[in-house]
Order: sequence, then structure tokens, then C-alpha cells
Amino acid sequence: MGTFQPEETHESRSSSKSFALRWKHENMRQMALIAIFSIALTIMILLVVYGQAGKQISLVIDGKAQVVETRTGMLQEMLEEQSITVSPHDKVSMSMNGAITDGDRIVIERAVPVNITADGNTKTLYTTDSSVQDAIQKSGIQVASNDKVYPALGTAVKADMKIRVVRVTKRTVNVEQPIAYKVIKTANPSLYKGDNRVVVNGKEGTLVQHIEKVFQDGEMVSKKMVGKSVANNRVDKVIAVGTKAKPVVKEPEVQTVSAQTSTTKTATTTNSKKTSASGSKVITVSGTSFKYSKVLKNVSMTAYSSEEPGIGTKTASGTRVTEGRTIAVDPKVIPIGWWVYIEGLGFRRAEDTGGAIKGNKIDVYYDSVKHALNFGRKKGKTVYVIGPVKPEAN
Repeated sequence: MGTFQPEETHESRSSSKSFALRWKHENMRQMALIAIFSIALTIMILLVVYGQAGKQISLVIDGKAQVVETRTGMLQEMLEEQSITVSPHDKVSMSMNGAITDGDRIVIERAVPVNITADGNTKTLYTTDSSVQDAIQKSGIQVASNDKVYPALGTAVKADMKIRVVRVTKRTVNVEQPIAYKVIKTANPSLYKGDNRVVVNGKEGTLVQHIEKVFQDGEMVSKKMVGKSVANNRVDKVIAVGTKAKPVVKEPEVQTVSAQTSTTKTATTTNSKKTSASGSKVITVSGTSFKYSKVLKNVSMTAYSSEEPGIGTKTASGTRVTEGRTIAVDPKVIPIGWWVYIEGLGFRRAEDTGGAIKGNKIDVYYDSVKHALNFGRKKGKTVYVIGPVKPEAN
């Protein structure tokens, strides 16, 4: 008997091979996904292990550096671990939720409070800026070129520092001052002596001074003259003085009468001189004793200068203006050429006149217009009228 062999057909072998190919094709995608997931899981595990490993972090707080060791993964966790608090105003070099790695350098700048006062308001600002200028810029306060800041902009910021911004404004105003006219006398040979006539009426001019006023936070702190101009020119008063000699009529009767009159005048003059001499009073000032003919009370005084437009260097009496000597007066009160003693000022000589100088008023001459302006107006002064000769020291 022969051995029975199962019949192998071509169809059966083909079916087995097809099944294997189908299984491989259907499960290849799943195998690839499993492989990728395994690799990702491995990487995550490694990252967690690495993150949990010890790290050394360089921490700088307000310029002071320290090295801390941590196993935390985020900055906030590390700061909590080290009991370090950070306020909302502090400046941190990285995000609080940021991941930290070994060797990182983290800088923390503490904010300090400063008080800034400007425009009448004071506010508290927390800042990490290093200078006053940076703190003001951060506050949003505008500082103009003329404004002042205390302390200075370059000053280092400190905790609880008081910063003040002073607003500085400048304003120019115009101040009008009268320009006194001069009296000019001219010789006129066609008029008899003693016959004086006004040829041109005097008229005051107008000087406009440009004064710059400086204000700090609305209060004036200084003022100065930055310029001047003449709005109206003065017109000097011109008087024609007669120089022609009057004719003399000789008659005997007249001569006799004239002689008697002359004798009477001489006697009257002598008596007058005696009365004047006996009526004079003597006063001693700074080692100088002098007689004076009268005293002027409540005299008002101002000052003028040849630097002012329209003011020349020649006086009405023909002399040259001299500081420390020349004054302008009313000839009806103080004769031209006479010396006076002004209380608190000293000896001065009446050499000039002015259209605005009337009654008990005196204009004192200064070379500098600045000194004349600083002199201002003084009232209630006492003036001793002496005479044409200046007293000499004893």
C-alpha cells in the first residue's frame, strides 16, 4: 500500500500568501503610530527627568548677584521656593511663567516710590529708573526748556525722593516814562536886556522801556529792562534873551532923583544883607559847617541819565552834566548855580532844568541809566538851600 498524500493544489497556496499580505498592509499603519508614540513618550520622560534635575540659576536683585540651586521648572516657582517676592512695579528680565534652565541669569530691579510735584499737583510714582529725568519722562510730565527741576535731571533716584518741576514763564511789558525837555536860552541882540521871549514851547517826549518779567509757578521773581525806544521825541523850550543895552536919558532932575534913589537902594540893600545874614542858620553835617538860606521840606526826587534818548550832556546852565554834582531844579525854588545839601545824598549843584521839574522836585543826574532806574522815586526828603559857593570842610 502506498502512503496517502494530501492533494496540494495551486489555489490553496495562493490563498495563504494573499492573507499574509493583507494582514501586513492593514497593521503597518498601526505599527508606525505605536512606534512614534513610543519615541515621543521617551522624549517626554527624558525632559521631565532633565527638568527635575538640579539647576544653578544666577539671580541679580538690585545689582547684588547670588547663585541659587533649584529643581523647579518655572521662574515663579523658583522665586516662591526662595521666598523672593516681586511687586507689580518691579522689573524682571524674563516672564514669571517662563521656563528656567541651568545657567540662566535673571535680573530683578526693585521699584522705589518717588513724589513728583508739578502744576500744583503731587503724585506718587513707582519707578525702576536710575535718574530724575527718566522718572519724569515715565510719569508723562512735560518739561519745557525754561522750566527748572529740583533736584537736577541727572540726579540718581532714591526711595521717597521729592521731585519738583517749577514752571518758568517770561513776559515783556512796556512802561512809558516821560522825557523832560530842556530850556535853551539864546542871545538875541535885537531885544533889550531883561526882555526874554519864548521862541519855542517845550514839550515832553515819551520813552518806552521794554521790561522782561520772569515768573516761577505764577509768581514774579525778577524783572529787567531788555530794550527801550522813543515813542515821542521831546521838544526843547527855546527862550530868546535880550542883550541890547537900553538907552539912558540924562536929565538933572532925574539924576538927583536917581542919586537919592540909589542912596535909598544902597541902604535898602545893606539892610537886606544884614537881615539875610542875621536870618541865616548854621548846620554841621559830616564835619562841615555851613550856612543855609532856607530849608525845603517834603521834596520829591527822581533821577535821569544822558544815556536816555533825547538827554544830552549839556545842562541848561551851559555846564556839562556830572554825576555827584548835577541836579535839575525849578529855578523859581532853587536858583541856577546854587549849591544845596540833600538829606541822605550830600552836596549837589543846581545846573539843569526840566519841563517836569516844578516846585519842590529835584532830578538827580547819573551817568548810567541803570543807576537812574534803580534810584526810582523818593519822597519826603529835606533839602538845605545854601548859595552859589560850596561849603568847605572845617
